[in-house]
Order: sequence, then structure tokens, then C-alpha cells
Amino acid sequence: MRTSAFDSLRAAREELRDVTPLKSDCGRLCGAACCLPMVSEGGHSSGMYLFPGEGALYESCGWARVLPAAWTVGCRKVPLLVCEGSCPRENRPMACRIFPLCARSDGPGFILQLDPRAWPVCPLMPHGLSAMDPAFVAAARVALDALWSCPEHRAFLLALDGLIAQHESF
Repeated sequence: MRTSAFDSLRAAREELRDVTPLKSDCGRLCGAACCLPMVSEGGHSSGMYLFPGEGALYESCGWARVLPAAWTVGCRKVPLLVCEGSCPRENRPMACRIFPLCARSDGPGFILQLDPRAWPVCPLMPHGLSAMDPAFVAAARVALDALWSCPEHRAFLLALDGLIAQHESF
């Protein structure tokens, strides 16, 4: 991975290291629903897509597995991190750090919004961004700015935006 991609990922992860959607542990509100491993009817594990370069951070961790996802960006399969239900907080992947938010393409930039894929598990969704700690929302914006500035991560975020748009069409 190019240094700029590594640097943007590291900066984004660090920005979200100590903040969560609520000032308290939001997992207490929902029973850590977003951390529970799920298996679909087809027997596929659910997890979090790993941003470019993140897969190497989890290759030998004892609390999760990295699996190839069915989704590809360009010609590369996107790795999926499937955890066992708890992790060392400082090692959460980027997708967990921004949950339940996402970056949606807005012409040359992006807008920060609620991720529609979070509706089944996140009780904050009906209350919108205003229910979330403003420090978390601000940190997510800064983190996504860092990622958006890197061509490799921008391509990933744009592909993810397309995946979310497909999800919304169902």
C-alpha cells in the first residue's frame, strides 16, 4: 500500500479512536447488536468490510477472521472482518469506528449521513444525527475527509456508496 493510503487510514482510525455515537457506551443501549456475529440464511457470515490496507492489521488476530467478501472493488475482493462478538476497542476496523454513519457521494465530495444498512441493528437510527454526540459526528467527518483525500480510499468509498445505493433500492 502506498504511504499516502497508509497515512490517511492511520489518521482516520486515530481520529475515531476515543469517540462513539453516544457519550456513553452505545452498546449498552442495543446489547452491542452491531458486534454480534450473524449468519445469513445462506450460511454466509456478516461482518465489516475492511478499507484498503486494513486486512493486514487483522491477519493473525485471535478475536476475528478475515474472509473474502462477495463484493469487489475494481478487480480485488474486499476483505470482510467477521468478529467473534468482542474486540480490543483500540483495534476496531474503520467500518466499526464510523458506524452507523457513512460517506455518500455528493459530486466532487461527500456528505456524512446515517448508513441505511444500520436500520436493523441500531436504535439511534430513528433519531438521526442529532441523537449522536457532536464530537463523534465531527470526528467521523474529519476521518472521512482524510480517507476521501486518498485516491485509493476515495475509490473504495465511491464503490461502497454504490453498494449502499443498491441496498436502498430493495
